[in-house]
Amino acid sequence: MIDLTLNNGVTLPTVGLGVFQSPPEETAAAVDTALRVGYRHLDTAAAYGNEREVGEGLRRSGVNRDEVFIETKVWVTDYGYNQTLHAFEKATGKLGIDALDLLILHQPIPTRFENTIAAYKALETLLADGKVRAIGVSNFMPHHLDRLLAKTNVVPAVNQVELHPYFAQPDVQTANAAHGILTQAWSPIGGITFYPGPWGDERRSVMQDATIAEIAAAHGKSPAQVMLRWGIQQGRSVIPKSTNPTRIAENFDVFDFELSEEHIARIDALDTGVRGGPDPDKPSDALFAREIAEA
Repeated sequence: MIDLTLNNGVTLPTVGLGVFQSPPEETAAAVDTALRVGYRHLDTAAAYGNEREVGEGLRRSGVNRDEVFIETKVWVTDYGYNQTLHAFEKATGKLGIDALDLLILHQPIPTRFENTIAAYKALETLLADGKVRAIGVSNFMPHHLDRLLAKTNVVPAVNQVELHPYFAQPDVQTANAAHGILTQAWSPIGGITFYPGPWGDERRSVMQDATIAEIAAAHGKSPAQVMLRWGIQQGRSVIPKSTNPTRIAENFDVFDFELSEEHIARIDALDTGVRGGPDPDKPSDALFAREIAEA
């Protein structure tokens, strides 16, 4: 396992288990499995509706809370200073823990950016009070970061964004690095290119890409393992998701091989510039229809 150091000195394991779209009834078992495999980093969100089951999986595993890096996200309907402070209470209540390792804002919401700023200021308070060890953002583009940094005091430790070989967002990675922000990849094995969802059915799965398959065969690894290794070698935090025990273990078995510079360059060249998930600059009304339940 490789640890990455955030801009405030806190460390996190580079590979985490994601639980986006993981049904609550499957999440606890997936977390338990992952922790027994060796994962020590869990990523959830209020909007996923499975924070409670993440906490259950942690307790079921028997792994000490202090050994696990836990991050979650504040949903947009809880933006605002007092609302976000309360969102922390809801999240920790469901998880069954007292403090978070990382708390991030789920979306920038450019049409209501004053609420985004107020929410981030609440994160700064939680950080100062020792209730969270690090704070950050998700799905922020460079111009969103500029707006945030102009009005706040603490540089985000993490920016979690869609990032896989078909959508590598080099401009976002460059902006993050310039500010000392760690780039964290959601959908690092391109799940968004083949998941069902509200973005249309015309998808080209990166998991079936011929270049990825060729490189995987050369290393005796799976396409998913190659994509995760590509992210790790470029210094990113990667958050693959699965509830399948075999795939959970496979996604963690990425520390015994190394991609050549040629292989990394070939994967880099696959970038289409086409986003698979929602555009952060075009928030839909549906985002504001979801209310986050109390703990």
